[in-house]
Amino acid sequence: MNSVLKIILQRLALGLLTLFIVSIVIFTAVNMLPGDFAEAILGQGATPEAVEAIRRDLGLDQHPIARYFDWLAGALRGDLGNSFAQANFASFVGDDSGVRVTVAQQIAPRFANTMFLAGVTAAIAVPFAVMLGILAALYRNSVFDKVANISTLTSISSPEFFLAYILILFLAVLNPVLPSLSNIYDGMGFGERLQKTMLPALTLTLVVTAHMMRMTRAAIINLLASPYIEMARLKGIKPMRVIIKHALPNALAPIINVIALNLAYLITGVVVVEVVFVYPGIGQLFVDSVKIRDIPVVQACCLIFAGAYILLNLTADILSILSNPRLRHPK
Repeated sequence: MNSVLKIILQRLALGLLTLFIVSIVIFTAVNMLPGDFAEAILGQGATPEAVEAIRRDLGLDQHPIARYFDWLAGALRGDLGNSFAQANFASFVGDDSGVRVTVAQQIAPRFANTMFLAGVTAAIAVPFAVMLGILAALYRNSVFDKVANISTLTSISSPEFFLAYILILFLAVLNPVLPSLSNIYDGMGFGERLQKTMLPALTLTLVVTAHMMRMTRAAIINLLASPYIEMARLKGIKPMRVIIKHALPNALAPIINVIALNLAYLITGVVVVEVVFVYPGIGQLFVDSVKIRDIPVVQACCLIFAGAYILLNLTADILSILSNPRLRHPK
């Protein structure tokens, strides 16, 4: 068990180091974006004095290294700063009556919406993909196997917005079963929220199913030639029972990895889908903030995306170690 704990601690340390490096990349890339928030908010009539005053009040006149460490120290405390765009302009020029809207307050409901969308998609995609992979392995090289592979490869090869518009055409326009816009709001009932989330969830399901299905199929087929599987077959055990009871538990490590990677994608890769369906999630907020150069919100969104991706990768590594005796006892 000590070896497992040591490996887990090593993974955690590597994850923290990766997140620190990613934070530097995020800060540098965001601050290299063209345009200036002060000039954008003042418009064409901006004077150099007014632009400089706003930049000074926002702290944009400080050295980038100082601003990075201020931002990093705040993020470690849970303070992601104040949103430029949502704050009252009067508060930046010395009027205490202005109300500053923190980035955390702005992101929290959007992140909850994105997590709800990711949860609905995972609840549909993971069981569907694993079962599809099991059936494809069971009926290898059959018509079902070929159709499943062609279908999933077609879906993953198609752009997300194309799949989204196809689903809108068939499920919202020609057959008005689901709403085309996911205009959810606070206080909405679970059933109505689920209905409005279903179309973007189905789009993401089509995108992530292929990886999980093909990895499940490949992992199980790789084990079917093992001696213990042959012995189980010689005993007369039914093929489906052989796969589920004997092959699947030993194929969990690669399957868990690919599921975790696709769950990470559901959080970090929802930007296009949220924009298409006008879904009020963190991806939509990220796009809107880039447009208006709201630097604190853009940095916070990128940091959340990176943190979620790294955390889920660490979770996949740890679960793979715990599910594989060869990784738990490397000697």
